Amino acid sequence: MNIIEKLTRFVSRVFKTNLEVFLEALKRSPNAQGYVNGSVTELLLKQKLETEYKLELHRIREKWEGKKSHHGDFYFRKQGSEHWYVLESKGVKSNSEKWHKLYNYENLKRFLFDHADKIPWIDQSKNIEEQVASWIGLNFPKFKTDYAATLYEYDEVQKYAPRRETSKASAIAALRGLTRDEINGKIGERIAYVRSKIEVLETHLVSGTSKKSERTQATPRKDEFNVLSLDICLRYPEHKFLFCNPQNLESSGDDANHLQQNYIVGFVFTDAQGKKTITFTEEWFENFEEVYCTLDPADCALAEQMQRDNRYIEGDEAGLLDGGLANE
Repeated sequence: MNIIEKLTRFVSRVFKTNLEVFLEALKRSPNAQGYVNGSVTELLLKQKLETEYKLELHRIREKWEGKKSHHGDFYFRKQGSEHWYVLESKGVKSNSEKWHKLYNYENLKRFLFDHADKIPWIDQSKNIEEQVASWIGLNFPKFKTDYAATLYEYDEVQKYAPRRETSKASAIAALRGLTRDEINGKIGERIAYVRSKIEVLETHLVSGTSKKSERTQATPRKDEFNVLSLDICLRYPEHKFLFCNPQNLESSGDDANHLQQNYIVGFVFTDAQGKKTITFTEEWFENFEEVYCTLDPADCALAEQMQRDNRYIEGDEAGLLDGGLANE
């Protein structure tokens, strides 16, 4: 069978429909797209580590009866090594530019100033604010014309009750007659404008809390996995991976044993010719060997505690094409 025939058969047997309906349903569900994208990320990551770095990998079972020993996605080791480690696979935060309100000039300028250490074209020995303002003026001229007015989200516009005439009051007054969709449209237009030249690489490390997980907050513990992999495909034209040792990331301010939810890893810049350049902090590596060198064998996963996921076998034997795993 060719790939179309395989896909048609899979969709028919698992989802009881045809490719046209399946595609339309997938397009209408951002959550489903996110789940599939995560699965694609894990598959490509596994292939990359096996092929380029000759690692042996096994999936970690997501659900386990009793206490779960490891909370990552894969066990991995170098061929011939007795040391197994745990890897967690994540993607970048999907709405960073909106979350930080980089669609407004002052927010964008302040954000770049705060993260100037991650920007290669900034000369740290000179006035950073002037360099940032100059770069924005050169790359985003609309912030002096069409996009000069500050935008506020719909809910803030509706709730704001000005006590006196201010620049914020005037900006909100100009938005008050617009619908939620109209304001979101304006914000979306500006975000697309900003992302045409700069995109934010930011983590989104969220985990559940329970007695079994031994977490005190809704982020991973620093000892839950040995390597964190970050797929930046939401900000880059292809699946590209960065790696770090979580022990080298700054701890949460609330609990030193935990990671923070969000780290600004770096940026993707696009020049006038459309060429993209990635910049990231020193804790992150493109070469997996560089992060592997930071691992301590004393932190490896004990063989007797490993909880491998052995359910998947190629073909119908695993029940995949019959939906055998679809409801688990």
